[in-house]
Amino acid sequence: MTAEILSRLPGLSALVVGDICLDRWCTYDPRESEPSRETGIPRTGVVSTTVSPGAGGTIANNLVALGVGRVAVLGACGNDGFGHELRCALASRGIAGDHLITAPSMQTFTYTKLINGCTGEEDLPRVDYINTAPLDPGAERQILAGLQTLFDTFDVVLVSDQAETRRGGVVTPGMRDLLADLAPNYPDKVCIVDSRARTGEFRKVILKPNRQEAEAACRALFGVVDYPRLRAHVEAPFLMVTHGEDGVVLVTEAGEQCAPARKVGKPVDICGAGDSFNAGAAVALAVTRSPLQAARFGNLVASITIMQKGTGAASPEQLLNAARS
Repeated sequence: MTAEILSRLPGLSALVVGDICLDRWCTYDPRESEPSRETGIPRTGVVSTTVSPGAGGTIANNLVALGVGRVAVLGACGNDGFGHELRCALASRGIAGDHLITAPSMQTFTYTKLINGCTGEEDLPRVDYINTAPLDPGAERQILAGLQTLFDTFDVVLVSDQAETRRGGVVTPGMRDLLADLAPNYPDKVCIVDSRARTGEFRKVILKPNRQEAEAACRALFGVVDYPRLRAHVEAPFLMVTHGEDGVVLVTEAGEQCAPARKVGKPVDICGAGDSFNAGAAVALAVTRSPLQAARFGNLVASITIMQKGTGAASPEQLLNAARS
């Protein structure tokens, strides 16, 4: 089945909507940490930096690595240096950024990770550039108009609601309402949403929360953890609740079913595992129309990316080898 899914991916198109971020991996030399002459505060001496698309950009990067024929993003970034870096990172990976609008009033959503050059470990606090003000109304109108226009032109639509601030993300109440209107009108379209903090606020789309997110949504809504009740409340065709090394709980109208994870050694880095699962599950669902097959393929993709440093991606060759092992 893995080979069959992979063989169909060049003919698919995928749109990633929402928070398209920049990941910056900054290697610092602890030997270059002498105090500032002016303030006496020790500096962090960064000696090299690499960047990659983050959040929804990680999903897009995984889609390209899997061999999906056309991958694009829809979202917003700031008119700043990080926005320029993000656009370059997308283009270098073959991800279309034509629909990534520039919103001058916002700063580009950026994660900066500080890596000790002597140990290779991330051992200093991360520096995140976030937005706490609501998305500019003009930018929101452009994004919603883009989603309305583009929804029908892609086989798969993945929504990345990464922002954990109460306001400031690209996935606004207006976008949630538009998705609830669009998705039921395109029953053959795969539309999957992954939301850090607002799982219970979406309607009529496939939801992929992790265990912590699903349980938080249940407790906020009902006071108890009840996945079937959550699925009914959000009117989702089904839920895929990821449980790390314990696999995925698939929640449909018929009940719950488990898709076990592929057993691997100790993970190298679980950062981006949910995004790689999302990419794999979405395209497998588009090919097979089977939620269980989609969850299994998503698990297979994630089992490869967690064995890589940073937000890795899985190639077709790696997937074929993993499926045989």
